[in-house]
Amino acid sequence: MGNFNFSPIGFVESCFKQKFAIPRQPGLAPHARAIIRLKDGFNLDAVDGLELSSHIWVQFVFHETMEEGWSPRVRPPRLGGNKKTGVFATRSTHRPNPIGLSVVRLEKLDYSDAVCLYISGVDLLDGTPVLDIKPYVPYVDSVETATNMLASSTPEVLPVQFSDKALGHIELLQPGCDVDLRALIQEILAQDPRPAYHKLDEKRTYGVKLLDFELKWRYFKSLPGVGVQVEVLALNS
Repeated sequence: MGNFNFSPIGFVESCFKQKFAIPRQPGLAPHARAIIRLKDGFNLDAVDGLELSSHIWVQFVFHETMEEGWSPRVRPPRLGGNKKTGVFATRSTHRPNPIGLSVVRLEKLDYSDAVCLYISGVDLLDGTPVLDIKPYVPYVDSVETATNMLASSTPEVLPVQFSDKALGHIELLQPGCDVDLRALIQEILAQDPRPAYHKLDEKRTYGVKLLDFELKWRYFKSLPGVGVQVEVLALNS
């Protein structure tokens, strides 16, 4: 059969403005929110009944990795970034067809402007093209006996502490924000978004655009038995 051409049905407006620091799986940051804004031509008839579902499947395009190509073997973060396995055994964003699939919580539908789906627990970059939306159906989509030996448990999370400066910034910015900033930042940084090849360097400061703010943080060795800890340095508008 020949090639297939698909057009987006809408686009994502996400709290994540850059690829770095996006959770590697959906649901790991429940406070991470986004809106799927459907294109003209998709009216409320297209989503009639979807409000009866608590969660939805979102099929989308990894639009910022399309031109980077792919490899049949990749280094997934869950294997420490130093062991290769087949691309189809992973959820790598670099794929023969750069298509992603995430299950997210549907918070509400809004029709005041375009048809908009408010969602949370997202791992979606701002501007992501959406190809399709389907309801999550628990009795078939949740497989109690399913296993995956490459990712058999939830990832370990790091303790996160906020500097006085960061807390001050959050206090100033929170009133104009519709999400719990401290909870969102903690969920994101606890997942340790650093590339696997980065060594611990207490002099290195990381930064990323989150919502309309610039988030800065660093990692450092903590008390014995605690391991690595994250310190949030600032959240600047």
